[in-house]
Amino acid sequence: MTATLLVLNGPNLNMLGTRQPELYGHETLADVESICLRRGEVHDLAIDFRQTNHEGELIGWLHQARGKVAGVVLNPAAWTHTSVAIRDAILASELPVIEVHISNVHQREAFRHRSYISDVAVGVICGLGTHGYALAIDGFAHRLEGASR
Repeated sequence: MTATLLVLNGPNLNMLGTRQPELYGHETLADVESICLRRGEVHDLAIDFRQTNHEGELIGWLHQARGKVAGVVLNPAAWTHTSVAIRDAILASELPVIEVHISNVHQREAFRHRSYISDVAVGVICGLGTHGYALAIDGFAHRLEGASR
């Protein structure tokens, strides 16, 4: 049976490709979804790709995923630095999460250096552009391969 990864994207990521392209690049969220789907195929993983600008919706998705997916690739965007509620939802889901950021948050404003997600994530990828999503999927594939041995 093929394992499923949930790829969740937070606020403003629907504007990729047009919002601050000097920082986030010219790829769109549809391009990121294609990257994830292709990488999922390589590893025989199903990808459930979503984006929301509503914090409660993302929390609901985490709750619903509990016991149903192998892991979550999460780009919480600005909620990284503000949302204890998303952190708590990750803990409640009992799912492994890899936190992904397109930009290197540590080279940006000081308030972006603090993540409420990193300490409950199994891994963090930042600053590698949209390729970070592919690396996160590779990371889960490696974890799942190790679990099956």
